[in-house]
Amino acid sequence: MRTYTQIFNLINNKSKEIIFPNSPANLYDPIRYFLLDGGKRIRPVLTLLSHQIFSDDLEKSILPSLGIEFFHNFTLIHDDIMDKAPVRRGKKTIHRKWNKNIAILAGDSVLVHSYDLLRNVRKDCLNEVLSEFNKAAKKVCEGQQMDMDFECLKVVSENEYLKMIEYKTAVLIAISLKIGAINGGATKSEAENLYDFGINMGLSFQIKDDLLDIFGQSNKIGKQIGGDILSAKKTILYVRALEIADVKTRKKMIDIYHGSHGTKVEEIKDIYESLKIEYEVQNTMNYFHKKAMRSLDKIQTVKKNELVRFIEEINNRIV
Repeated sequence: MRTYTQIFNLINNKSKEIIFPNSPANLYDPIRYFLLDGGKRIRPVLTLLSHQIFSDDLEKSILPSLGIEFFHNFTLIHDDIMDKAPVRRGKKTIHRKWNKNIAILAGDSVLVHSYDLLRNVRKDCLNEVLSEFNKAAKKVCEGQQMDMDFECLKVVSENEYLKMIEYKTAVLIAISLKIGAINGGATKSEAENLYDFGINMGLSFQIKDDLLDIFGQSNKIGKQIGGDILSAKKTILYVRALEIADVKTRKKMIDIYHGSHGTKVEEIKDIYESLKIEYEVQNTMNYFHKKAMRSLDKIQTVKKNELVRFIEEINNRIV
C-alpha cells in the first residue's frame, strides 16, 4: 500500500507526461503556466487513496484522477475571472498576466482535457463514472452561480451558505473519492459512504478556507488577504457575524461590507474579532470534520488508514 506522499509523487510524475502543443502559444502557454505550478493535488490524491482501499492497481486511476484535477483547475481559472482575482498560488492569475479572453479559452481547453483523462477508467464502469461526474460538475456550476447571486444580497442564511459551498466545493472532493472507489471495485454502499465522507470533509475544508481568507497570511495561502470581503462574498464568517451582532453592529457591518471603504477589510476583521467569530466558525468546521469521520468509520478495513493520515495532514497544514 502506498503512502499519500508516494501517491502525490506518482501523480506529479504522471502529470509531467501530459504534453500540450506549442501553438497557438496564447492558448497553451497560459495552460502550462497554470497547471505546471501544481497546487496541492488534494483531489487526485483522494481519488487514489480511495482506489487503493479496494484495489492495489493504482495505475487504473492515475489518469482519471488527473481528469478531476484538470476540471478543478478549469473552475479556478474561470472563478478568478469572475472574482477579478489578481493572484492565484502566489502568481498573477491568467486573466491578469494575459487577458480575460485568453483566460476564458484556456479554462475551456482545460475542461475538454479533463474529460479526455477521465475516460481512462475501467471500461465496465465508464458510463457510471461519467454519469456521476457530470452530476457533480453541474452542481459545481450551480454552486458558483449561488455564490455570485449572494454577492447581490445583503443577508444570506447559514443553510443557504452551506448548500452553496457543498455544491461549489464539497461535491468535487466527494466525487474524487467516489470515482476512486468505483474504479477500484467498491460496492455501491462503500462508494456512497466515501462520497458522504467527502461532502462533510469538503464543507470543513471550505470553512477553513473562509477563515484563512481573513485570518491567514498572504504569503502562505498564495492569494490576496480579505479577497472575500472585497468581493462581498457571503462566507460563514459574515453569515455567523450577522446572526450574533446587535442591531447597531449588524447595520454597520452590512454598510461596510457592501461599500467601497478603503479600509473595509480591516474594519470587518475588527468586527469579527470583537464577536469572536474565528472561534465560532472553528467549532462549525470541527463539527463537519467529525461528521465526515463517522461516515468513514462505516468502512471496516485498515486500508483506509492512509486516507485518514492524509486528512489529518491537510487539517494540520497552515493552508
